[in-house]
Amino acid sequence: MAELDWGRNMTPTPRTLKNAGDALQIEWSDGVIQRIPWRKLRESCPCASCRVDRAKPPKPQPLLAVLSAAEAQPLAPVSMRPAGNYAYAIAFSDGHSSGIYSLELLRQLGELPSP
Repeated sequence: MAELDWGRNMTPTPRTLKNAGDALQIEWSDGVIQRIPWRKLRESCPCASCRVDRAKPPKPQPLLAVLSAAEAQPLAPVSMRPAGNYAYAIAFSDGHSSGIYSLELLRQLGELPSP
């Protein structure tokens, strides 16, 4: 991920948000266009429960894991709505909907497109 220097309290705002299949595409007010895979967004959920779960040591995986029907489906957004003028709340197809993604976090998670 490229280092972006946009100053203190100068986070650009989204001009457009687009569901680009497997990723969220954001065009920022400073002209930068970034993609964030939905899986990366879900795995980076900033809610308290997810932060606690990420801090736990990983559980050993069984040799033959059985996936539920929900786990076998590709992860997708169900809804995305503004939370004030500083963040977005995203609900995912796995039922998780408590993450509030700040503009700063979205900017940090975003991948710059290849030239």
